Parts: sequence; structure tokens; C-alpha cells
Amino acid sequence: MRADLRSARAVCAALAVLLAAGCAAMPSDGPPERVEIPQGSGAENLQVRVFPVPPHKGEDPRDLLAGFLAASGADEAKDYETALKYLTASAGKRWNPQAGVAVLAATPHRDQTVAAAETTTITVSGSKVAELDEDHSYRVVTDEAYRQQFTFVKETEGPDKGEWRIDRLPDGLIVDQTNFRNSYRAVHRYFYVSSDPSADGATPPVMVPDPIYLRRRTDPLTAAAKALAAGPSQWLAPAVYSAFEGVHIEGAVSVNDNRAAAVRVDVADFGGRQSTCKQMATQLFHTLADQQGKAQLDRVDLSGGKGGCSVTAAEAADSAPGRLAGSAGASPYYQLDTGQVLLLQGDGPGRPVAGPLGQAAQQGQPRIGEVAVRRDGSGAAAIGADGRSLFVTGFGDGDQLGGAVVSSRGIQPGQGLASPSWDGRQNLWVVDRDPAAPQLYMVRGRKSVAAQVDGLADRTVQDARISSDGTRIALVLKDGAGRRSLQIGLVVHEGTAGSPRVRVTGLRPVAPLLTDVASVSWADTDQLLVLGKEQGKLQLLNYVGTDGSQAADSPLQGGESMTTVSASESRAGESVPPVIAYSSDHRIFRLQGNQWREIALQGHPAASFGYPG
Repeated sequence: MRADLRSARAVCAALAVLLAAGCAAMPSDGPPERVEIPQGSGAENLQVRVFPVPPHKGEDPRDLLAGFLAASGADEAKDYETALKYLTASAGKRWNPQAGVAVLAATPHRDQTVAAAETTTITVSGSKVAELDEDHSYRVVTDEAYRQQFTFVKETEGPDKGEWRIDRLPDGLIVDQTNFRNSYRAVHRYFYVSSDPSADGATPPVMVPDPIYLRRRTDPLTAAAKALAAGPSQWLAPAVYSAFEGVHIEGAVSVNDNRAAAVRVDVADFGGRQSTCKQMATQLFHTLADQQGKAQLDRVDLSGGKGGCSVTAAEAADSAPGRLAGSAGASPYYQLDTGQVLLLQGDGPGRPVAGPLGQAAQQGQPRIGEVAVRRDGSGAAAIGADGRSLFVTGFGDGDQLGGAVVSSRGIQPGQGLASPSWDGRQNLWVVDRDPAAPQLYMVRGRKSVAAQVDGLADRTVQDARISSDGTRIALVLKDGAGRRSLQIGLVVHEGTAGSPRVRVTGLRPVAPLLTDVASVSWADTDQLLVLGKEQGKLQLLNYVGTDGSQAADSPLQGGESMTTVSASESRAGESVPPVIAYSSDHRIFRLQGNQWREIALQGHPAASFGYPG
């Protein structure tokens, strides 16, 4: 049986879900227009239930390998039971399918060496575009060469005597992109932000998403709960903690008709440990709600050998992911070319904020350039128009601009201070692009701390956007060739309140195909909105996961006039604030449905537009 016939037999049932997706465009001139993307086969949206097929008598090594690859990626209640039938007994004991997943761009090439009578080797090769590690964490790569060998022998005894079987093979699984989308689903498990030893007061108990991928059709609730109990990914672990330290899930997770999830753990007695029990149940609530749907889960009941606890949706909301984005985070602000900052109200012209930033620059005051509003809407950071000074002020009637809290010596356009960004704990981040002394700063109060950024090599930070929980920061990096790439780093706080230290570590690419990133914004607690383009292509607007996984939605086409974009992590009643775009001709557009619509402003042209943060 040839490989293509085997694959056809393996696909026993299919359900195609074709999502009609519009695409909106902002042209380089003229009013916004609707751009339609032709609908293709939608392979990325095709979900196929694949049942494994065991090996047949007389199969040659090439067919056997095709069958093994199909069976190891199939949907099977018992893990890899059919796939193991393709291996010798000794290989079955050595092979570790949980070691990870190599995701290839297409079906791998299979090159066979000259076959001997009793043994032969087939080399599997291809272009790797992503991988899952043993903790199920996704990592995107840029067409990395993949090459592994499979050794086949003929069985000399037993019921398979005389049949070819795989005797040596790499650990883990090999799948192409289409099969990966079909067989795996994104799961978000949630952990608490670790305390900041350098902060005054306690760190707010807020959840941080840790995205992983699990098998799509293997009891999703139980699988998600067990993944949560296993602890955070190695990348996120330095910035979070879990109440499940040393605790495991027992049995299956179920949800009853009252929308209550029942979970049992191997804790002997919860007596006197109600606080820990509540923390565990809260983590479970957010993790299970991500799979079940927030509207489909009202409570988590957690039990051990003795005792237990319950957490309701209302209780879990107190530490919900994105809580530090604040309700003000959904309120858009814009700035006129006079430096005046206004809060947009409906379709009207907006209302000037109180304090010095609500007024046009006065005689003797510095002219204001870039502005970032605090996530609680109580004030803002402002960079002087020359990029030399950073000011922090409130939105109160008696507030003053005061002196600079950070200064730069960069004097040329594109140098100096840029990209102010607030987390939800009132820490301000700003980039100094002075080529003689590039630096990323964290500002707390009026004290600036130089952040150590690990792994920069020959690159410099050009822009920064911090998450509302303060654990992750999106950085636009420029290399020696002028390419601007997007990386995400983990923020680790150290030191004391009197001598704080902060480090950005674990840099990893999230959009490696983009060679020119123009703008980035947090669009959710686990998602970035990125404006950029690939080499030789048009500028596009994409939603990208913090692990680098691409959203399934079609990208929004952005004209070359689009310079910055802004989205929000804030969710008021689960409503999503619209995406805002600013163009080089000083116009502002709001994305409504699939259409870009210009926001009519009166008076002076706009200099910038964005959400708090």
C-alpha cells in the first residue's frame, strides 16, 4: 500500500469548518476601502478526525514509515498504542513520544539508503517552522533545517517474524503544519504573578496566562487541569508561582448541569489550608473557563482526601488575567500637534484632561511629544518633542509637569527617548535610543532604574510595550543591518525597595518572518497586535500570540501610511475596545467590524492616539 493510499484510509471522518473572514485595508491615500480576500480551501481551519491504522503484512519500510507518522499523530484514547506496533519491542521501550513535537512546513521528505537484506535506513528531512518542547510550550522558528534517521530491521521471531519494523528513531513526534492545526489546540493555564521584592507593599494577586498546546481530542478539561498542576513553562517560571506545588490531579474533571466543575487532587487533608485551596481553585477556574467558555462555568469545587473548597466566577474575577489593565484601559486618548491631550468621548471632539497635559504648551514650558496615559487614567508620562526629557504628571487641576525624571543625550531624529509604557503596578518603561548609550529604563515614582536586557548581542531596543501584569515586555529590536524584529522578554524584579533591580531575560521571537516592525501593542493578556512587513511584501497588521503562534484570522491589510496601532488588554463586560490606527498624514482610524473608519477631529491635526498603557 502506497503512502498516499494509507493516508486516505487513515482519514475516517472529517468536519470542515470554513470561516468567512473579511479583510480591511487602510490605503496610503484616499479614504479607507474594503479589501476582500478570496476564500481558499482553508486548510488551517480544516479539522479531521484521524483514526490510527496498524501495520499490514508485507509492507516495505517506506510504507511502514508513512503509517507510523500517521499513527503517531492520530486521535487515540490510549497514547500511541497503535504507533508502537510499528516498532520493535526494544524500540518501543526506548522511544519517548512526550519529548516534543517538530512542526514542519510540509510533509517531510523521505530518502532511503540502499536497502540490505535485514536492515535499511530512511532519512526524514524538511523545514521546521515551530516546535513543542516536553512541557508543551510552543516555539516558532524560521525555516530551520530538520533531519532525522529511522532504522528498520526485519523481525527474527514472534508473530511479526519476517516483517519490517522500526528499530531506531528520534524521540518525540513529527507533524506538518496542517496536521498540527488539526491535532493540537491552544490551552492557557494560569499562574500568579510572583511578589516583587523591590516594591513597596504586596504585589496584586493577578493571573498570567501560560500558553501551551495539547492534543485536541483527549478530554480537554482533564488535560488542561493536569497541565496546570504540572507547573509553569520553564520560560515563565521565574516570574510566577503556583499553588499546585507538588499537587496532582486525581481522576477526570467533570462539569455538571449547574455549570460547576468538580476536581479532585491528591491532598490528604485541606483542613487548615483553606487559603491554598482557594488559590488552587482560582487557578483551575481560569484554566478551565478558557477551555469551557467563561459563560459556561460558574464555579469550581475542589476536594482532597478530606475537605475542600469552592470558588465562584465572582470570586475568581478578583485575580482575573488583565485585571491590572483597569477599566480606564478601554478609554482612548489622543494628542493634538499642540501637545494637548484629550479623552475621546463617543464621536465627539473629546475632552481635554485636567492638569498641564490638557493645555497647549505655554511660554517657557517644554513642547510635548509622545505621551502614555497610566492604565488607571490618573496621569501620564510625556516625552519632550526633542526626545531629550521624560516627564511624569497627574491629571489633577493642581498637578505640574515638574522636572525630567529621565534624560537622553540623543540629538538626531530617531534617537533619544521613546516608547513610554505603563504596567498595571504604576511602573513606567521607556527606551533611550541614543546610539552612544542605548538603554531600557523602568521608572518607579521619580526614580529610574536601568534594566539589564539579556541576549541583545548586536541589537538595540527601539520600542517597548509592557503587559498590564508587568511580567512580559514586547521589544522591537534593530540589528546592525537595520532590520527591526519583534521579541518578547520576561521581566524579573530583584533587589530591595531602596535599591531595586530589574532584568529582562529569555528573549524569544514572536514574528520571525517580519523584517520591519513598525508598531506593536498588547491586544489581550496573551496576544499582541503587530504592524510590520516581510521582506519585499506589503505592510500587514497581525494578531500574534505571545508564544509566536499566529492567530487563525486573516491579517488586516495596512497601507504604507499606517505608522502606529493601539489596542487594549482591558475588557469591560467582555467587550473588546476597537483597534485604533494612526497614519502619517495625521489621521486616526477606528476598526469597526471589518471596516476602517476615520475619526473626525476638530481643530488641530492629531499627533498621536492610543489606549492607556
